[in-house]
Amino acid sequence: MKKLLSGNEALARGAYEAGVRFAAAYPGTPSTEILENIIQYKEVRSEWAPNEKVAMEAAIGASIAGVRSMASMKHVGLNVASDPLFTFAYTGVNAGMVVITADEPGQHSSQNEQDNRNYAKAAKIPMLEPSDSQEAKDMIKEAFAISEANDTPVLIRMTTRGCHSKSIVEISEPIEAPYKEYVKDVKKYVTVPANAREMRKRVEVREEVLAAYSNRSPYNKIENEGKSIGVIASGTAYCFAKEVFGEGVSYLKLGFTYPLPDQLIETFCKGMEKIYVIEENDPIIEERVKMLGFSCHGKDTFPPYGELTPDVIRKSVYGTELPVIEYDETKIIQRPPTLCAGCPHRGFFYELGKRKNVMVAGDIGCYTLAFAEPYNAMDFNICMGASFSAGHGAQLAFDLKGDSTRVVSVLGDSTFFHTGINSLIEVLYNNSKTVNVILDNRITGMTGHQENPGSGKHANGSAAPIIDIETVVRALGAKHVAVINPNDLAKVKETLDWALSLDEPSVIITKWPCVLKKMSNLDQEQFAGAFKAKYKVDSDLCIGCKICTKAGCPALSVNPDIKKAVIDRTQCVGCQVCAQVCAKRAIVKEEN
Repeated sequence: MKKLLSGNEALARGAYEAGVRFAAAYPGTPSTEILENIIQYKEVRSEWAPNEKVAMEAAIGASIAGVRSMASMKHVGLNVASDPLFTFAYTGVNAGMVVITADEPGQHSSQNEQDNRNYAKAAKIPMLEPSDSQEAKDMIKEAFAISEANDTPVLIRMTTRGCHSKSIVEISEPIEAPYKEYVKDVKKYVTVPANAREMRKRVEVREEVLAAYSNRSPYNKIENEGKSIGVIASGTAYCFAKEVFGEGVSYLKLGFTYPLPDQLIETFCKGMEKIYVIEENDPIIEERVKMLGFSCHGKDTFPPYGELTPDVIRKSVYGTELPVIEYDETKIIQRPPTLCAGCPHRGFFYELGKRKNVMVAGDIGCYTLAFAEPYNAMDFNICMGASFSAGHGAQLAFDLKGDSTRVVSVLGDSTFFHTGINSLIEVLYNNSKTVNVILDNRITGMTGHQENPGSGKHANGSAAPIIDIETVVRALGAKHVAVINPNDLAKVKETLDWALSLDEPSVIITKWPCVLKKMSNLDQEQFAGAFKAKYKVDSDLCIGCKICTKAGCPALSVNPDIKKAVIDRTQCVGCQVCAQVCAKRAIVKEEN
């Protein structure tokens, strides 16, 4: 049977066919849909974890206890999960365990562009790189076999195009992967130094075995032999290369890419007049080819960053691009991303952006958009959960310099559960005078509304206990805590005044649901009347001052013909922020 599947869908199908029984993940583009699709297979216990590290640890525990397991995450998530991964590489598995990293060349929705192939080399674990959806499904099945045969976790590296593009996939029935018996073995699983030193030796032996396998892996192969020009490529870059070079070159297609197949590389490169190595992004294959004594063109020809799409490859090699339809670019309206109409973050950042002598430490989420116009209410961000701890460091530096600048640190509810709790402990333990804001919109908003420990549901939609953020904050020892509706601008202003007046740590929790969230029964009880009203502009009262546009709502604009504000009724959800901003009270609630 054949189906049209994205790479992420194919990975989920492959895991199911491989007999996986436990899967854990934290959502993050471009990996999110992997777990979302595994959820449909009821035989697999699927969970959203608070962060990637605990997802990895849960999958490791399941493997040791005897069931095939996997963890999936975006590339920066593997940074969070690397601690358990490096140790698990020493102990090895019981039942098979696979880690999927979804890298993002081009940084479409990420704060950096790292090449996680480096993790395979650093951790000394095998890695596979699918080039299309069929390979994604097949390779994850092979990965579990490799894992159990070689007593190792296996890394699968995807990239954005491979995750989201679709191709035809031949699917089959799942295998019966028998549960493995758990046998207590402290010399294998307890990594005290005496045991770990012996594990380290076994890692080197395993790597030699895997290097030999790499040379005979069906996913490493020479294609279209006999040409004078050779192209070596892995993953989706192989598909990009074939689109450019066609049948005019020979290919060394690499799918099992750590350890690299030295013998196969040597066989391919001998006698070639010219060799191109096309890989996203670091010169990992290129360096190996040169180490083996062959001259090749890699980062001297292709850019070391961004996606190596066919256009990029063609321009790098031939200096030309395919013709495109010409158009008047001046007529294209630039549409930067913006907070949605009715977003609960809007009112808070409207007020925060007006503060002087304040640094705003940001985090990773929809609210990162507050850095831009019209709010200008974020100064820096680093990684998930870093705002509280980085903000504490910044405040300490200002205090040491005798600078009166105050720091306000902001993060979302899912980010708080991810790594923000530890950051808040840092703040409270060290008695920082930072203002720490948790923007609780009741869901993991940025990645598509996945459940989290505060949403009241599990990954499969079943009811889950709600971890109350205020209760957690107070349990950590916070003495100054305020919970507010961020749409109430007067209350936001009052609460910021209060928090900034303190010389001790304070916590502000803004509590209002994401406008796009499917409201639960509890949400409807807690936020009665939310998103039911509509507002309009009384043109007789409006003077066209445009102050209302400072709220940044995409539902509100100024009509150039009448030079007065207008509200797009289809977008308005009645948050009232613009009505509070208007000095002339020209924005009013509709009667019906």
